[in-house]
Amino acid sequence: MEHTTDNATTAASPRLLPWPSPDGKPCYLVTDSRGGYLSRLADDLEATQLATGADVLGLARAVLDDPASPYTEVRYAGLRLAECLTDALRVAESRGLRLPDPDGEDTEDAGEREAAHDRPVRSRRAGLWPQARSVEGGHRS
Repeated sequence: MEHTTDNATTAASPRLLPWPSPDGKPCYLVTDSRGGYLSRLADDLEATQLATGADVLGLARAVLDDPASPYTEVRYAGLRLAECLTDALRVAESRGLRLPDPDGEDTEDAGEREAAHDRPVRSRRAGLWPQARSVEGGHRS
């Protein structure tokens, strides 16, 4: 499996991990440019999350395309799609934060990013990542 850890990642640039903390808040990893075990684990989990999202989308289309699908199946498909979209947005945000700044200047420092973890953040490098929300009252299957 190919690892996407960017060599531009430095100790001053924390990496958003593809899993939330037990409190549901974003988790960050500060590492050197060589990466490490947790960086590789995060890379593998991101790849798994994106592949799972593609699989769920394919399965959900069959349910959503059938006008006779029972309400419970449609709702279940919608919940699983929402979970996969949440994962995909977190992966996109993490990868966007690791892109080098086009002007060579950092638009946010680590302290600002950590202080802003409870509110949506917009910058030239990053999209929008609100605090993680649970789809089913805290339980993901």
